[in-house]
Amino acid sequence: MEQRSKGNGRQRVIIENVTPRIDGGAFPAKRAVGESVEVTADIFADSHDFIAAKLLWKMDGDAGFAEMPMRPMGNDRWSAEFPILELTAHFYTVVAWIDHYRSWLEKAEKKYAAAQDVRVELATGAQLVAEAADRAEGADRDFLREHVGLLETPQSQELGLAAARSPALLTIMDRHADRALATCYAKELRVQVDPPKAGFSTWYELFPRSAGLSGPGGHGTFRDVEAWLPRIARMGFDVLYFPPIHPIGETFRKGRNNNPTSEPGEPGSPWAIGNKDGGHTAINPSLGTLEDFQRLRGKARELGIDIALDMAFQCSPDHPWVREHPQWFKHRPDGTIQYAENPPKKYQDIYPLNFECEDWEKLWEALRDVFLYWCRQGVRIFRVDNPHTKPLPFWQWCIDEVKASYPETLFLSEAFTRPRIMYRLAKAGFTQSYTYFTWRNTKHELTTYMEELVRNAPRDYFRPNFWPNTPDILPEYLQYGGRPASVIRLVLAATLSSNYGIYGPVFELVEVAGRPGSEEYLDSEKYEIRQWDLQRPGTLEQFITRMNAIRREHPALQSTWNVRFLPADNEYVLFYAKNDKALGETLLIVVNLDPHHTQSAWLHLPLEEFSLDPGRPFLVHDLLGEDKFIWQGERNFIELDPHVQPARIFTLRARLRSETDFDYFM
Repeated sequence: MEQRSKGNGRQRVIIENVTPRIDGGAFPAKRAVGESVEVTADIFADSHDFIAAKLLWKMDGDAGFAEMPMRPMGNDRWSAEFPILELTAHFYTVVAWIDHYRSWLEKAEKKYAAAQDVRVELATGAQLVAEAADRAEGADRDFLREHVGLLETPQSQELGLAAARSPALLTIMDRHADRALATCYAKELRVQVDPPKAGFSTWYELFPRSAGLSGPGGHGTFRDVEAWLPRIARMGFDVLYFPPIHPIGETFRKGRNNNPTSEPGEPGSPWAIGNKDGGHTAINPSLGTLEDFQRLRGKARELGIDIALDMAFQCSPDHPWVREHPQWFKHRPDGTIQYAENPPKKYQDIYPLNFECEDWEKLWEALRDVFLYWCRQGVRIFRVDNPHTKPLPFWQWCIDEVKASYPETLFLSEAFTRPRIMYRLAKAGFTQSYTYFTWRNTKHELTTYMEELVRNAPRDYFRPNFWPNTPDILPEYLQYGGRPASVIRLVLAATLSSNYGIYGPVFELVEVAGRPGSEEYLDSEKYEIRQWDLQRPGTLEQFITRMNAIRREHPALQSTWNVRFLPADNEYVLFYAKNDKALGETLLIVVNLDPHHTQSAWLHLPLEEFSLDPGRPFLVHDLLGEDKFIWQGERNFIELDPHVQPARIFTLRARLRSETDFDYFM
């Protein structure tokens, strides 16, 4: 009969279900510098003995682990939290053992409470303290040896037990516990650490070719974009994201409104990358030079803005790679290269790359080198176009390669696809991701989706970035909801998610004319150059500026994970709270989801959870409109006219002052 290993049968503590643990530890959890990691685990043992558990954590390169005690949460679940201090990988695990001293102390105190003689028990405790003294050094050892006598020969049993339970003794006994039979969790789990902007960022997308001031049809340049920077900074955006800035193909160039035939002089789609002037490491000469780009990037940084570039790994028929590396593309039986298709749609101006080609390794390296080139130019944020159409193992390898040299680099995944693929891209290393927020409009849709993101496993590796619009997507809600719809979607994006962005200036100018029967913009900038009157009536610039200022001033809005939905008795009224534990701040957000009609509701507040006295009024202050209201009790009424102000963001003052707060009240 086969002999089964007994292991170390004296290790009685079991450690299970450690979280965060992504796919059993195959992928790291994610945090930004300044955030923390709450680690939980199931920790238990046979019998009724006390357990001591520690969270062990360290930064990459540290010689050893720091440790902190874990606290029981009930039902054998334990928890502790460690900070993310630097931009480097962090590691953590859990260790636990039987706490013989506290187990002894509890039993001795029960016996004493039952009027039993505990002299023998005190002698047992003295022995445990003596063993700890043998493991200690210096002042701790002297302290423990002194307490051996207090337990062995106490003036009374009561005083002996008092000495045994003294906080100082308990602390030192914990420090020198016997860990010979400790159980250590089998894995060291990893945290991928990103810069703070991974967790809190505000994006503005702009076509630089439409930034010109030279009249209709004039091609904008990087020098023209410089004039936009103060406005973008003033509105509160800290990431300026450009669609592809590379040379645009001429073969099968698209015309206005995605016309398959272009007229002379039409600029084409920036996503049809490459011509005689170069490919993914070249700049469209109509935008300027590399020196112009570097000058723009420097001026943006002076205003606290990072430039983000769009990486679309596809080629126009004129891209140098088509000539130099034809093996990287799929060839059809007639000898032509397969262009991109999404039947029945055809994209003759774009050739997809063939990741199954024999020369796949050189292809991978070339694509990695595109990122590394732009990193050398100072770019640290990339929005990646359609990453779900490239192999997932490629992204894991490529992002690891880039971060090995530039660990502060951020990657935004533009993958509007099935959830499992979106989540796997996040596991592969993408810092943030576009989401389904764009199509979540009703109360049920929004609450269900947010609960999926913030309460379930994806929260430890999937960072959402909410966009009300993109150059590809003008949702029907915006098309038919008028100006109020744009305000509503902006408030939702900016308050539900710590990372959000808009495609401008169409958004703040409330440009919502769509191509009939589609979510495409009419006269889309994807295919033509636009000129913008930024001063025209009805702009949302001032509202956006206020909204982003509120985000900067209130840390409760700088996290996605702290949202809590609260009851409101109207399906068109969304009510939720966001709080910042460090500052003790709570924000209450109320949004009318109906862009056409005034909606009212009774809002229900859990008073005890917000430390509110049901018998006293409290003040709520609207940060958007500067109105103040006095509420009392758990039910309070609100009415929101979408044409005046469809949303409120309230700060909560727990109590109003009364005469008893006056300095000389007696």
